[in-house]
Amino acid sequence: MSDPNDEQFMTRALDLARQAWGETHPNPMVGAVLVERGKIVAEGHHASDGGPHAEKAALTALGRKPGKTATLYVTLEPCSTAGRTGACCDAIIAAGIKRVVVGANDANPDHAGRGLEVLRTAGVEVTAGVLERECLDLNLIFNHWISTGKPLVAAKTAVTIDGRIATRTGDSQWITNEQSRADVHHWRRLFPSIAVGAMTVLQDDPRLTARLPNGDEWCPHRFVFDGLLRTVVDRNMPRVYTDEFKERTIVVTTPHGGLGYVRKLENLGIKVWVVPSDTQRVAFSDFKARCAAEKITGVYVEGGAQLIGELMRARELDYLFNYRAPMVLADDKSKSGFTGLRTERLDTALRLTEVHHAVFGDDQLMRGRIVYPDRVHVDETVFTRV
Repeated sequence: MSDPNDEQFMTRALDLARQAWGETHPNPMVGAVLVERGKIVAEGHHASDGGPHAEKAALTALGRKPGKTATLYVTLEPCSTAGRTGACCDAIIAAGIKRVVVGANDANPDHAGRGLEVLRTAGVEVTAGVLERECLDLNLIFNHWISTGKPLVAAKTAVTIDGRIATRTGDSQWITNEQSRADVHHWRRLFPSIAVGAMTVLQDDPRLTARLPNGDEWCPHRFVFDGLLRTVVDRNMPRVYTDEFKERTIVVTTPHGGLGYVRKLENLGIKVWVVPSDTQRVAFSDFKARCAAEKITGVYVEGGAQLIGELMRARELDYLFNYRAPMVLADDKSKSGFTGLRTERLDTALRLTEVHHAVFGDDQLMRGRIVYPDRVHVDETVFTRV
């Protein structure tokens, strides 16, 4: 069990790391605290990609040589390779720090544990795994990216108790409360991109930005999956193609969309990714590869149900945010939040792991990583996991 004092200072380091929420991609968020004789004497965090790492920021903020009793608390294992800013392990050793407390190990399998080994070899006392769950969750996008080389694709759903996202007439605003919707904007600010399907654009005309508590509005990359370019209409073009953030919009389509529509979008300043496909549906594995090439490390999918279902069928959905409101429709004609799988046995159901819960007023959020079964029915075909 962790020492309560260690947890207290690691909690502060986590708070510092979150100050760079959404600002560090493709790097992780990291916070660091220097403590002498039970008191914080310096703090630092990694503010942006290419900037000083948290450990060096804290040492710089101290402005002097650390005392003999100094302990460094850091949310992520200090780097042991030089990179662009020099190895943090070397800076820690050179500063004479004799104890380091680490939250989570580096998720990069080529580096995991190496920094701890370097410090221990140099005579530094290392305590690892303090608030590890919280420190790992802080960088769920980075950890997936650095360990797989692919973006973390996460879906958000807002459903009734019986898993419905709209009535039979299409009425859907609002199922969840204002607190839940504010939390969605919090996650929108973290992810470097948001994605929706063509029908969501046509029916809801969403803005797909993060509206923040301080009144600011922030726009990530905005993906529109539209295999036939149905959203490219002659009049009343969707706002994601015409607003002040239109250059952040990327339409993902197939060769079946038509070159004329592609040129029309490009003339508006909209980027278009034409993904090879024998059908009108985008190949999500190719989409992920394009994201990786562009260093887009995470995609926050906000619907619709068909797009989320297609991602599940393709086994390309990695994470799920499921907001649930205390409301029951009890109508088999209402719209389900999930579709596309034929689950005949519980042992073939999709499950979540690394689960986190939160409460927003009367609403609940369950989120976690999706685990696919070894065998799963999709329509009439049985796929075996390899």
